[in-house]
Amino acid sequence: MTTFDKRKDAYEAKFARDAELRFRAEARRNRLLGRWAAELMGKKGAEIDAYAMEVVQADFEQAGDEDVFRKIKGDFDAAGVQQSDHQIRTRMDELLQEAVDQIETEGPKA
Repeated sequence: MTTFDKRKDAYEAKFARDAELRFRAEARRNRLLGRWAAELMGKKGAEIDAYAMEVVQADFEQAGDEDVFRKIKGDFDAAGVQQSDHQIRTRMDELLQEAVDQIETEGPKA
């Protein structure tokens, strides 16, 4: 195997690992976001976990974060929760960083 082949393989492995980490971080962020939103809407106990799963599932509607944002915004509007678009997006960014930090702390998956 040439040095070029080794570098190519290493790059491909890094790309695959980064994609997996990004997916895991976004899923965790969505669960954290769902829990945050559920609490603001006054949900309790199992309702919080159920709503968090709804938010995670909403992310599969289309690529990107817009589907998750629309879910949260629509549910906040329906529940009378006052959060601006900016506040929701800022919280999404904060929770993504929190999710990344949690995953990095856990270390690599076996």
